[in-house]
Amino acid sequence: MKPPRKHVIGRRQEQLLQEVVHDAYRSKRKLPEPTRCKDCGAVWRRGRWSWGAAPAGAHSARCPACRRVRDRLPAGYVSLGGEFFAAHREEVLGRVRRCETAEKRGHPLERIMDIKADGRGVLVTTTGAHLAHRIGEALKRAYKGELDARYLKADNLLRVTWTR
Repeated sequence: MKPPRKHVIGRRQEQLLQEVVHDAYRSKRKLPEPTRCKDCGAVWRRGRWSWGAAPAGAHSARCPACRRVRDRLPAGYVSLGGEFFAAHREEVLGRVRRCETAEKRGHPLERIMDIKADGRGVLVTTTGAHLAHRIGEALKRAYKGELDARYLKADNLLRVTWTR
């Protein structure tokens, strides 16, 4: 990694730090434009993935979300549990799915990978940490309850727990 560059402005020293990217699924090279995901159909255009029609002759690659799904390696875990959840399971899961629909509309890489029942409730896995956070915040806003979110920087992983 390059050492940070220092800029002197008057008597003050400014330091520019390079951003450290921890996501192993982020492409290390720039994709040719346009590129269409061979699994979900998202299109890489102007430096980002979005929904839309790809022109004829577009390159083909797999987007980071589809690679995560294929490798079964989520970036977000949302644990749902508690007595209220057990009594209103379908209603709460409906809210979770609506969060995904709203987020996915503008951000194709944010998707639910799986919804599984476990011994204490339900575990929702997501392709991105932002969706996991949004689901947790939406449940807390709608149904109150306890929300705990822990980001593991080394693994680029968010664990959210909502109980009520």
